[in-house]
Amino acid sequence: MKKIENPSDLMEVVNGFRLSRIILTAYELRVFDHLAGKSCSSADIASLATADARAADRLMNVLVSIGLLEKKHGLFTNSSFAEKFLVSSSPAFLGGLAHTADLWRKWDTLTQAVRKGSAIELEDNFNERGTNWIEAFIAAMHARGVAQGRELASLLDLSKTKRSLDVGGGSGAFTFAFIGKNPTQKAVIFDLPKVIPVTQKYIDKAGMNASVSTLAGDYLTDELGKGFDLVLMSAIIHINSPEENILLIRKGASALEPGGQLVIMDHLMNEDRTEPLQGSIFALNMLVGTRHGDTYTAKEIGGWMQAAGLSDISTTEGPSGTQYIIGQKH
Repeated sequence: MKKIENPSDLMEVVNGFRLSRIILTAYELRVFDHLAGKSCSSADIASLATADARAADRLMNVLVSIGLLEKKHGLFTNSSFAEKFLVSSSPAFLGGLAHTADLWRKWDTLTQAVRKGSAIELEDNFNERGTNWIEAFIAAMHARGVAQGRELASLLDLSKTKRSLDVGGGSGAFTFAFIGKNPTQKAVIFDLPKVIPVTQKYIDKAGMNASVSTLAGDYLTDELGKGFDLVLMSAIIHINSPEENILLIRKGASALEPGGQLVIMDHLMNEDRTEPLQGSIFALNMLVGTRHGDTYTAKEIGGWMQAAGLSDISTTEGPSGTQYIIGQKH
């Protein structure tokens, strides 16, 4: 994103929420699913979506304007893009939009959260959230994690990895990529009790049952196990406070065999916390959605890794811009 330099730039950014809300509303009303493979009037879609006919028509007209729908002789169809990415039965479906819709509601509390210093609407335990929310969240993480997992697997030396542990591994996207590079390894995905059944569905779908097992628990209160050559913490430290991360990284280091590596993938902020932009925005995402979450600097994370007894700590950035910090156990 370019920096805001004039009133026009500012207003374009400020008004950007309108198109975002339109797309999310269409998603929540299942407009694209209702149109899958066929043409319908807006009145037909309104009936299927239990919506007002005139309001649905106006919503769908905008979707035509931005290229997600097509309209001919008063009938609407999905664009080729929408048919591929926004229909839930499509293999390329962007299921993460359900999570984005949930984030919309949290970001509406940002003003109050900045005043308070923490989230306004907070569910104390991820494991207490409903199945639908958990599945939407894991789907969003999986959509992102497939490409990131392949990238990380290409950057790491996995030739000597016999056992790996993916802490908070969700769908197992990273684990599957690691096994794809070194099929001889065995892997454990550690996650919360309500997440593990979702994880198992992804393992079954990937045909990975012979290589991947699961372990249910809370990484702050339960042990992670022992005897691993690689421990991955992907996109989890931003959920925690510094004190919680110190504990978590110590556990991760303890789970490693000598010569093993602990890999953390997250936003690595510069020392004044202004770059990268997505990391500074994500710090606010954690403010509105968690009790203690934040984004952290490479220096902070490296210090926690050193305190846990890790050395040869290095940072790297993949071709996508995703950042990683790696420590070795000697």
